[in-house]
Amino acid sequence: MTSEHLFIAGGWVTPTTAETIEVISPHTERLVARVPAASVADVDRAVAAARTAFDHGPWPRTDPSERIALVRRLAELYTAREEELAQLITTEMGAPITFARSAHAKLPGVMMRAFADIAENYPFQQTRSGFLGGDVLVEHEPVGVVAAIVPWNMPMFLIVAKLIPALLAGCAIVLKPSPETPLDAYLMAELVDDLGLPPGVVSILPGDREIGRHLVAHPGVDKVSFTGSTAAGRQVAGTCGAALRRVSLELGGKSAAVVLDDADPADVADGMLVAGLMNSGQACVAQTRVLLPRHRSVEFLDALVDRIENLTVGDPFDPATRVGPMVSQRQQHRIRGFIEHARDQGARLLTGGAELPDTVDRGWYIRPTVFADVDSSMRIAREEVFGPVLSVLTYTDDDHAVEIADATEYGLSGSVWTADIDRGLGLARRIRSGTLGINQPYTMDPAAPFGGVKNSGIGREFGQEGIGAYLDTKSISVRAAPTRGVAEQAISAGTGDRAERTTP
Repeated sequence: MTSEHLFIAGGWVTPTTAETIEVISPHTERLVARVPAASVADVDRAVAAARTAFDHGPWPRTDPSERIALVRRLAELYTAREEELAQLITTEMGAPITFARSAHAKLPGVMMRAFADIAENYPFQQTRSGFLGGDVLVEHEPVGVVAAIVPWNMPMFLIVAKLIPALLAGCAIVLKPSPETPLDAYLMAELVDDLGLPPGVVSILPGDREIGRHLVAHPGVDKVSFTGSTAAGRQVAGTCGAALRRVSLELGGKSAAVVLDDADPADVADGMLVAGLMNSGQACVAQTRVLLPRHRSVEFLDALVDRIENLTVGDPFDPATRVGPMVSQRQQHRIRGFIEHARDQGARLLTGGAELPDTVDRGWYIRPTVFADVDSSMRIAREEVFGPVLSVLTYTDDDHAVEIADATEYGLSGSVWTADIDRGLGLARRIRSGTLGINQPYTMDPAAPFGGVKNSGIGREFGQEGIGAYLDTKSISVRAAPTRGVAEQAISAGTGDRAERTTP
């Protein structure tokens, strides 16, 4: 795939520079596509168009029902191209094709329809009875021009998580996909182009960190929605704070899967293949810390290692593959560093390691890896690895399990595995995290608000909260005009008669 244009202000335009982004297959290490790299001037052009569209165009003033209808139409256009998208995702970032079809490609369409359903019942306008007399009108208005920045790990899903609620709210949006995964963003641009939105409402600009920083700091932007690392999120937050600009941040995680002593080892092992190794471990919600009851840890570990050693690792286009390559060579080297450091710190390697899997002779692969004898002070238990590496820690009782689960600067996701749902819910409520699952990894249900606490972010996506993140609240107090006296009414009526008679 090769493109020579950028999607700016609802149309395909020539970039202001000849700079390009090369997309390299993480499986073959070969060039698979080349697309334009947006420049600072391109960002300025896109923001200016968005500013005009929001301040003077029809989109923010359309009835919500019109915006909902357009989103439903977008979902129809998208569904027709799901298989094409799955192929693009596997090509550009190496997601196993089975997972690309079931998650990367399927979920965005589900999300679009769900957001449209949620918007149908969203209270864009309310009337409340005031306590000081009169009514209070509460109106939710679009926040303005949105800068949205998404990472490479779930690129289309995260585009939809920002683009769709922003459109339903009536905002104009400039979206910057990751340079590692621009191809799916081009597909979305083609779909948006077919919708016929007013000029300036949507721009999609692939670019590097410099372009992202310029977009975040742009004075024409009213809100920033960012998904990425905690380190980058701090920079975004600092820029937005200095400008008193609204910001939503969905950042890193180091989530815990707490396995209670009444859970079934086989069920837990199967669950960890998803909870810990989804998307080849490249997921912010991955539960990479597995907390086992000390007196049953051996049987749980045996079941887990057995499942992992039987996973198919290799060609992501093979439907049997469960673990594909990492998105980049830099990411592969970074994860290898975590593995070596864990061994140096005394963690016990049960399976996996830093070497290439036996099934491949090239590509940016990491063998699915499990460490035991890990404690919370180790780097492997504290920092987000973002790869197929699990750390197993043991606990003595429920209080100790909660203590370990919370022994992290993050608080994004987690899970509790148990035969006793009430016990599991009780423990889940004690863990300081934005989202959790019981006997399953946290499922990113469109109805469920998604986001973290502590260093995992600010704000929520999905659900009504996801739409509300792109709205400002205005309140208008209303009091009926006072009733005037009879004499005053007569004078007014007489004046009105004279005025009526003297009007030509």
